[in-house]
Amino acid sequence: MNVMDLDRIDVDAPIFDPDAFGFGYEETALNTLARKLGRSRFAKRAAAYDRDARFPTENYRDLREAGLLALCVPQAHGGLGAGFRAYSTTAAEIGRYCAATSLTWNMHTCSCLWQGALADDLDMDAEVRHTHRRRRALHYRRIVEDGALYAQPFSEGGAYDGATGVAPFSTTAQRVDGGWRVNGRKIFASLAGAADYYGILCGEAEPGEQASRRDTLYLAVPATAPGVEVVGDWDPLGMRATVSRTILFKDVLVDDDAALMPRGVYFQAASRWPHMFLTLTPTYLGMAQAAFDFTVRYLRGEIAGAAPDKRRRAPAKQLAVAQMFIALQQTKALWLQATSEARVDPSKEQVLRALAAQYTVMENASALAALAIRTCGGRSTFKEFPLERLYRDSRCGSLMLPWTAEICLERIGRESLYEPDEKDD
Repeated sequence: MNVMDLDRIDVDAPIFDPDAFGFGYEETALNTLARKLGRSRFAKRAAAYDRDARFPTENYRDLREAGLLALCVPQAHGGLGAGFRAYSTTAAEIGRYCAATSLTWNMHTCSCLWQGALADDLDMDAEVRHTHRRRRALHYRRIVEDGALYAQPFSEGGAYDGATGVAPFSTTAQRVDGGWRVNGRKIFASLAGAADYYGILCGEAEPGEQASRRDTLYLAVPATAPGVEVVGDWDPLGMRATVSRTILFKDVLVDDDAALMPRGVYFQAASRWPHMFLTLTPTYLGMAQAAFDFTVRYLRGEIAGAAPDKRRRAPAKQLAVAQMFIALQQTKALWLQATSEARVDPSKEQVLRALAAQYTVMENASALAALAIRTCGGRSTFKEFPLERLYRDSRCGSLMLPWTAEICLERIGRESLYEPDEKDD
């Protein structure tokens, strides 16, 4: 891909008009680049990736050439230096065209955010911070110079909610001379077999002691390390191109510099920087926009193979599009507000708003895709159109840990009614 060729591509209207929403030049430029890549490259490939449950390797080649693998690597380390919201709005634009690419790119980009700007907000003594900065420079160099791809396989089969989870991770790291010995497994491991490094959360295994989440380690395990094995099939309902197979770790040795965060800093981040868990939503916001866009174009007769545009005259169709528009605008407004509030030590209201945004985006993306199918009619479910894929992919959002729809509702209700440490007599 010649990135300069993108200058000649017509782009769709942005999800967020930069003038209306007050975006700066850099965020606007990143959003525009994402739409150009999405429309000219990603949208054309998405159906094949989905059909074959194949990782979007070609899309990642384009992301790498456009510099977007280093989106959240600080400029001092050769990256683009984008912050939390700029990443989020850019990922939403990618999600309009290939949801699996956007969702897996999230895993990679968050590894940069978490050890970068997010970690800078957290408490560390001077020596620990010095060591962390030296180590993250190594990881950043791999991304910028070598094009390395990082994954974030966290799931182990049990529900957890960041800082409020009580059970330690069953994947363990035992101290050895100069590093760690890792044992365990991760399920739903997106980028399995495609990533160069797996950034895993694990508990420290000490003889005779129970591992604690407070001491959680976040280690980058090389995909080629002896003892790392990708197993199992991947044939799910949606998000098929994420290739989220199971990864086994059997006596895998990594050195001290594998640490993406110092011991215990992840737990501090989960407690003090909860918006870190909101980064799954941009993909689904992009899908919500895509479902609305498709419906409008389909009813206007602008999509090859669609019904004649006279269907848009029907009052029932107009009412459905109006409902979709209102739901989409409500979703976008809440999400952008919550995303813009991401920071260390947010207020209770800001945390509740983030949970509400997570729930709203994940539920509304699915609802909009379903309404789009009902409105456009049976032919729109044919696989020659993207709508049936949007419908399947959007169903996955409310299931994704650590903030599933159920967890969001539970926390919003409980924390609205109770102050911290408040109990009933």
